[in-house]
Amino acid sequence: MTMTKTGEFDREDGVAVMCTPPIVSSEEWEAARERLLVKEKAHTRAGDALAAERRRMPWTEVEKTYRFDGPQGAMSLADLFESRRQLIVYRAFFEPGVLGWPDNACRGCSLVADQVAHLAHLNARDTTLAYVSRAPQADIARLKAQKGWTMPWYTLTDGFDADFGVDLWHGHNVFIRVGERIFRTYFINVRGDEALGTTWQFLDATPLGRQETWEDSPEGYPQSPPYKWWNWHDLYVPEATTDPEWAAVSDAGVASFRALEGSAKP
Repeated sequence: MTMTKTGEFDREDGVAVMCTPPIVSSEEWEAARERLLVKEKAHTRAGDALAAERRRMPWTEVEKTYRFDGPQGAMSLADLFESRRQLIVYRAFFEPGVLGWPDNACRGCSLVADQVAHLAHLNARDTTLAYVSRAPQADIARLKAQKGWTMPWYTLTDGFDADFGVDLWHGHNVFIRVGERIFRTYFINVRGDEALGTTWQFLDATPLGRQETWEDSPEGYPQSPPYKWWNWHDLYVPEATTDPEWAAVSDAGVASFRALEGSAKP
């Protein structure tokens, strides 16, 4: 597709004209969208396959004991799970020496924090998100109130950051708890780290995934029908049965999607 220079986008100060795509009819635009949609669906399916491979990543056991300071005092890594099975830990830079201290955390880490979806949906999938920094708890509480952030946020007290690759740069580490044992299952940083924020992106980084029946997961992994577990963020109830009215609505939606794209996946 040839890019064109359109006079409407000239700047009065004489800066080079912006090159824009051609202006076409609505029919041509729809045809172009359909062509691109083929590639976009392939991209989505490739992402599904990558997440399936991630769920088959080997685990490595956390052998050391780590301690954090929380609002109620000293805590272990196991405590950070908040009794859930999975834990995602983001290393945020908020401490002396970081640009913005003490009024603000790192600008990049703050942008990441601003993107975090409501945690109730993640918690409903047996997953906890926690932030860790070296700032004292009083400063963390002040910053959270100032920015409107609600995620659990703990103070690092030892070498956890160095041991898990986040002493010099931000990143998300993913853990799973099996009985009293804790395993590291995945690590994501740099551009992949920047993209995290939605419930789905977080779950796709975990060993159990979205826990929906359409996913390609190892045998025995927890799964339930897609959409059925969704709820308003303030109305989740542990072990609640699916609301029949919502089940009917979601079933109708799935049927429509399958008819449109001829796929068994949502």
